[in-house]
Amino acid sequence: MNTRIALAGALSLALCSAAAAQEPLDTTQKKASYAIGQQLGERVRNEIGLDLEYLIMGLRDAMANKGRLSEDEMRDVYKIWQEEKSKIYLDRNKAKEGVQVTPSGLQYEVLREGQGEKPKATDKVKVHYRGQLTNGQEFDSSYARGKPAEFPVGGVIKGWVEALQMMPVGSKWKLTIPANLAYGDRSPPGSGIPPNSILVFEVELLEILK
Repeated sequence: MNTRIALAGALSLALCSAAAAQEPLDTTQKKASYAIGQQLGERVRNEIGLDLEYLIMGLRDAMANKGRLSEDEMRDVYKIWQEEKSKIYLDRNKAKEGVQVTPSGLQYEVLREGQGEKPKATDKVKVHYRGQLTNGQEFDSSYARGKPAEFPVGGVIKGWVEALQMMPVGSKWKLTIPANLAYGDRSPPGSGIPPNSILVFEVELLEILK
């Protein structure tokens, strides 16, 4: 179960208390507690389909050691909910002007059309990119590192392999990659990517390396 969703309930519970809302932040403990709550709220506010009432109920039951779901049940229901949430997001995104969808389910938008050649799966390329989750949280960026990335086209996730072979050099695309074309339920350790996540990338294809 996604811990940040459960923790967000604590924030919601605090916000629902009129007394707490009027309390001044006059101690380090209060300020630190509020800061953590604010940070959690910012991270989960764009989550699709959260029911605040039941989120708070789950928090209260857990704190009273009366949780209704086992670990296995929580894992199973979270997977189903994640799939439903992903479908809603992808359906909304593909309806946007300029978004195109390939037979595999990859969604892309051409932000700038290049005039160069298109790489093959066996080529090595140089790209600039930034990757985000659907809530806007950035998990990787070559821009932040100040240096383009270089890698074989065939050595990355399926959504990238497909997109890169359609992109002329000089292009900049926005990719919305379903979980089955990204990491599925096997996210890289330490990546900050939850299992079964849709990934959103801006990708600039700079060069095919010879």
